[in-house]
Amino acid sequence: MANVGTLVTNALLQFLQSPGGLSQNLGDVAQLQGITLSSIEPRQVIAQSVAQSLVERALDLKYPALLVYCDKFSNDLREKFRTFSGKATLVIEVRVSHDRIDNLENLLQMYVDVVTRILDQNRGDWGNGVFYTGGYQASFGPIERGGRNFIQTAKVTLEVAISID
Repeated sequence: MANVGTLVTNALLQFLQSPGGLSQNLGDVAQLQGITLSSIEPRQVIAQSVAQSLVERALDLKYPALLVYCDKFSNDLREKFRTFSGKATLVIEVRVSHDRIDNLENLLQMYVDVVTRILDQNRGDWGNGVFYTGGYQASFGPIERGGRNFIQTAKVTLEVAISID
């Protein structure tokens, strides 16, 4: 069942790229914090797991960027007579770059807040047998060289249940 990863990734992408997704929540978080956040255009949302060094060489990527992908899935056959009944782990990598180190981590945390707000707003049935109960985990990486001088990445990991024939 190789299309499970694509199915769950596309379901998540729909929520991120919907009118009430990234653009609406970026504006809300910026207003709450009293700052201006750079928008995230559709071309800055990539449905792949790609190393930072490869993205910068192969694509004309503008930061901030989101990489959305299915990390793993398992068919536990919890439901008899279903072709697939199990779970999938999705990852949203948030990458932020700046020419200065100071405030880079705060900026990254605000973009992670935008992503988690979208997840909080979309608990429940995602359609096509995909269900999201609402849990997630965020982990922050160190600041490194890259992008516009410095780059930092956070990973938001979530699990969805899948039940399809």
